[in-house]
Amino acid sequence: MTVFVIICFFLLLFMSVPISLVLGITTVIYFFAVGNTTLLESTPMRLYSGLDNFGLLAIPLFMLAGELMNGGGITTRLVKFARVLIGHVRGGLAYVTIIANMFLASILGSANAQAAMMSKVMVPEMEKEGYNKEFSSALTLASSIVAPIIPPSMIFIIYGTLSGTSIGGLFMAGITPGIIYGVGFILLIALLGYKYNFKKSKRSSISDILKSFLSVIPALLVPFTIIFGILSGAFTATESAAIASFIAFLVGAFLYKELKWRKIPGILINTVTATATVTFLIAMANIFGWMIAFEQIPQAIVSEMTSLSENPFVFLLLVNILLLLLGAVLDGIAALIILVPVFMPLITAFEIDPIHFGVIICINLTIGLLTPPVGTGLFIVSSIAEVRFEKLVKATMPFLMMGIFILFIITYWEGAVMWIPNKLGL
Repeated sequence: MTVFVIICFFLLLFMSVPISLVLGITTVIYFFAVGNTTLLESTPMRLYSGLDNFGLLAIPLFMLAGELMNGGGITTRLVKFARVLIGHVRGGLAYVTIIANMFLASILGSANAQAAMMSKVMVPEMEKEGYNKEFSSALTLASSIVAPIIPPSMIFIIYGTLSGTSIGGLFMAGITPGIIYGVGFILLIALLGYKYNFKKSKRSSISDILKSFLSVIPALLVPFTIIFGILSGAFTATESAAIASFIAFLVGAFLYKELKWRKIPGILINTVTATATVTFLIAMANIFGWMIAFEQIPQAIVSEMTSLSENPFVFLLLVNILLLLLGAVLDGIAALIILVPVFMPLITAFEIDPIHFGVIICINLTIGLLTPPVGTGLFIVSSIAEVRFEKLVKATMPFLMMGIFILFIITYWEGAVMWIPNKLGL
């Protein structure tokens, strides 16, 4: 019976049925197959209970903050500030793409949203400067993977909600890995810059730099408020999302005066649409996880993996390999919701810090955006930048290798992840 359900799952997946529907349909098929009507009758309640969590309220609020900042001209000022700072060095526009993505990661928290937006902004600009379109698109996509690492992060919110881990602690743990990824990609660009002789842009004057810095100060209020508020204990991660949305509205509407009232309906519609997509996926994945628990699959996996090795280093290696493979065929959020209930008993057995493990699993699944055949980031950037999919995959390979290399550094160097949360007692 289990084999039949697994076949149905992969058959629906290969038919390109949306992953949320795949999870829900497979679960219902299982309940009918085993003839357990009690579980079927309880399914609606289970769908609701999967969303009945205060931490999930941060998702629509952070999405709203990102939409308000886009509509209010905040993101364009962040990109411009990065450009006047380092646009004049060799490969300067490539560095700008990385640094601008790190700035925006503290606003959007979604790699897909960031990849889509930056593809519209940076790829045409890099083409004008003489950069290869495939390289520009690959760089933009790869740089966007820092979005779910640097706080605020939607994927951290979901992991924290599912695992009972401190969301504030996860936010703080993501800061150092996000910086490491930025530095790693910058070093890669430096090597590629000398190999391909990247061009330099015109150096900005001191007055231009100062003017850009003054204009970007209000834009930096949002990430500063989020981090300072959580660190000081003034408010929770969820409350910080509401405050970030309020500040983004004030800055865009009254300081930059680019957030017009006519934009508000579109912003709200985009927020509601994106939120509905994510919450529907969470609800479907919740009943799918319920089915997995009923079949005692987590216990079987725990038993199997502990029998292979009792060494936590070997366990983390196996986890990374498994997640990298799954990230190539499953949506990151769906995989996260399915796997967290499976892994939580394991990390307890191997005495691994749940915050450190949360960073590892989230980075793993984010790297999945760069890996074919189901890397959603590849499809998004390929469509927006009008680059052939197979050429984009080839151009992304150096960044993918660097991303995996840094992943293993973060996996086995716990101090790089945990030193900020440990200092703050989170």
